[in-house]
Amino acid sequence: MFKHHVFLEKNSIVLLLAIIVTVLIGGLVEIIPLFKYETTIEKVEGMRPYTPLELAGYNIYIREGCYNCHSQQIRPLRDEVVRYGHYSLAAESMYDHPFQWGSKRTGPDLARVGGKYSDDWHVAHMINPRSVVPESIMPTYSFLMHREAATLDSHKHMKALRKLGVPYTDEMIEYALADVAAQAKGEPTYDTTGLASRYGDKVKARDFDGQPMIVSEMDALIAYLQVLGTMVDFSSTREIDPSTLDKMPAKVKAK
Repeated sequence: MFKHHVFLEKNSIVLLLAIIVTVLIGGLVEIIPLFKYETTIEKVEGMRPYTPLELAGYNIYIREGCYNCHSQQIRPLRDEVVRYGHYSLAAESMYDHPFQWGSKRTGPDLARVGGKYSDDWHVAHMINPRSVVPESIMPTYSFLMHREAATLDSHKHMKALRKLGVPYTDEMIEYALADVAAQAKGEPTYDTTGLASRYGDKVKARDFDGQPMIVSEMDALIAYLQVLGTMVDFSSTREIDPSTLDKMPAKVKAK
């Protein structure tokens, strides 16, 4: 064995090839199992695809680069769980293409922001962040109030996402535009029965930005923000002792 080792060390080309082969074998052993979707993400009750309006808001979130300053990933560490809530589960971003985990927190994590603030708070925050958070360095996004959300091609986006594994049904795609109107206005302006039957009773349907005459980009973005972290019901899970979080294994099973 030692003679072979000496041979490798004396022949740089052979050593380089051996290193490449070793790295390739190790990489394949780690990567190939990840292609088995059912073994990498455990199913969690409550998860659903985004509605067409939430999907439009998701696209605006990406367009404006919100992920550059806000993460959507709560790690199982004591300080993060105490501040932001239950640690993130892999299933919570299974329908995000691309995912919005982020790598920097100039602003707070948004993985559990849904329902934390009112729609009026979000509108005020987007128009003038310093009106609600004096120390904020976030730019203003007041123009979202005056731009109509791009939802006419929602059905095309949903068809594309279905090819990537997002479980949009033919009915969801067919009624995409109707669901946009129903969610952006809510009862009694629109009948939300169909919307609820397709996306669940917990879907939020109302005039998010207070402008009944337009489905604005503000409507879409707030609809998206208000659903973040709300699909999975963590109230039935065992309360977490923060002192044990730093010692938790990397793979945490969802209930």
